[in-house]
Amino acid sequence: MHEPMPMTPALVLLAMLTGVALVLALAWACRRLLGLPVGTSRTVVGAFLGFTLSGAIAQNVRDRQGGTVFAVSAASAVLIAMTFVVVAEALVPTGSLPRPIEMAAALRRRVARSRRYSQITRIAVRHGLGPFLRGRAGTPPARSLRLALQEGGVTFVKFGQVLSTRRDLLSPDFADELARLQDSVAPAPAAEVERVLTEELGASPHTVFAAFDPEPLAAASVGQVHRARLHTGEEVVVKVQRPGVRPLVERDLDIVDRLAATLERRTRWGRSLGAVALARGFGAALREELDFRVEARNTAAVASTRPELRVPRLHEELSTERVLVQEWLDGVPLAAADPIIAEHGLDRGKLARTLLDGLLVQIMQDGVFHADPHPGNIMLLRDGRLALLDFGSVGRLDGQLRGALEDLLLAVGRRDPAAMSDALLEIVTRPDELDEPDLQRALGRFMARHLGAGPASGVEMFTDLFKLVAAHGLAVHPEIAAVFRALATLEGTLTRLAPGFDLAQAAQEHAGGQLSERLRPGTVKDALTDELLGALPVLRRLPRRFDRVTRSVEQGRLTVSVRLFADERDRRTVTELLNRTLLTVLGATAAVVAVMLLGTTGGPRVTPALGLYQVLGYALFGAGLVMILRVLFTIFRAP
Repeated sequence: MHEPMPMTPALVLLAMLTGVALVLALAWACRRLLGLPVGTSRTVVGAFLGFTLSGAIAQNVRDRQGGTVFAVSAASAVLIAMTFVVVAEALVPTGSLPRPIEMAAALRRRVARSRRYSQITRIAVRHGLGPFLRGRAGTPPARSLRLALQEGGVTFVKFGQVLSTRRDLLSPDFADELARLQDSVAPAPAAEVERVLTEELGASPHTVFAAFDPEPLAAASVGQVHRARLHTGEEVVVKVQRPGVRPLVERDLDIVDRLAATLERRTRWGRSLGAVALARGFGAALREELDFRVEARNTAAVASTRPELRVPRLHEELSTERVLVQEWLDGVPLAAADPIIAEHGLDRGKLARTLLDGLLVQIMQDGVFHADPHPGNIMLLRDGRLALLDFGSVGRLDGQLRGALEDLLLAVGRRDPAAMSDALLEIVTRPDELDEPDLQRALGRFMARHLGAGPASGVEMFTDLFKLVAAHGLAVHPEIAAVFRALATLEGTLTRLAPGFDLAQAAQEHAGGQLSERLRPGTVKDALTDELLGALPVLRRLPRRFDRVTRSVEQGRLTVSVRLFADERDRRTVTELLNRTLLTVLGATAAVVAVMLLGTTGGPRVTPALGLYQVLGYALFGAGLVMILRVLFTIFRAP
């Protein structure tokens, strides 16, 4: 009896390298046979299992039937590896688990979020809001909510400021209380502000500007404003983003989303507010507001339109992502304009009409409009003109939506429910099944309620219109929703400027004036000329095409061609379905034939214990199983 050869370190290393090479080769074969990208980790694990278990299977076959079993070992290793990968894909699809680096980063974010969430919870409980967050009470007190948001920091202060403009969602006492957040933000330390300016401008603000006042004129949740003078002698306003505000906002926005989901799930008032949609819209707007370059583009876009309302000129060479430099305007915010109005004897109604006409011109004609016209963003200049500030939020409308809005206002002015229904359906997404007569009746009741005798409440009118749209399954385009929100915000501004101002009536008169302008002979002539020039190429080709059609009809050669599967995506889908079907049929057929061959006795012998029919049966069974596993893997990987 021979003694076994002792395993030297070199042989051990060689065996290990051989085993690793076989596992990697098996993993490569498994990937190739499955036909789709497979995760490296699960493929290597499957190959290792196949390599390990195939040895036991081969030993069992050798003990029972004798002979060389290398083919059996290799085939079983491949099938075991493929089976593991397919089962793993069915249970844990690729991409459903994060990578280790991603898991570590996610864990750090979760720890930071948990700390912040705990801090916010303590703030809410301290101000008596605990029962309201748990859904055990109705609506929280307005003052408690305002104090909690104020203590919560930048993001929550900004959220409260946005809520204060949504009088279509909040009661007047809530809106008035949250409006106090507009003026309750403490300024950032002067040293930190100068550091931001130095980083953005490449030099100290005392070098870039001839004079720079470190004391801010105003402080908001995202930035604060300082007065400065250029070396040319021009007075300017410098808007600086708060130091370190971006990471804080990103962290808090994640918490706002989670809180909104909790409130909408647990409380009635959260569901009535539409807390989740409100939080998502707020997050998108705030992220844009963090990039002052967006505000610079918005300012330039509005300034390029008609000059009914003054827009401060931008100094682009000094404006960056966190710094905005604009010309100085001599005036005061509209919220504090009463002394100037009284001093100059200005007509409040005329000022309100000018403000409304200017915004409607932006909406209806220019297509670029200020989307947040609250009193803090509107300035009354010393010369009696009005100016718009803070273009972090701007809406845009294309020509089709502008025309539909104008038609809607004209239909309202004529008290015509059918025309209003037609115009409304141009600015919403309608469901497949819509009861238009019922919609017209609802619009008739809406007009009777809000457009009868006496001034109408703009906020209440817009709120009821949104409810009517939602009740009929209509979805308002985001651009149109921005218009309605801007008008609802403007209504509160106009009411403060000129109590009793009828926004609905003034808007109808504006639309009527625009229609009269469009019906002037010169305007009609210009419009017809533009339409004719646009249609001229089509009209010039029309006689030739008509002649071809009539000739084809006369000669009996008029046909209609329809290309099936003209879209590449359709062809790809059909090809994939045919491939799956063919593989399934071939795999099932191979498996059935394999069973028949394995059950057949007699025939040529390959070994004393194994016949040729059995060898063919095993081979067909393995091939059929490979094809079926490939189909299953393709199905599990389908999006």
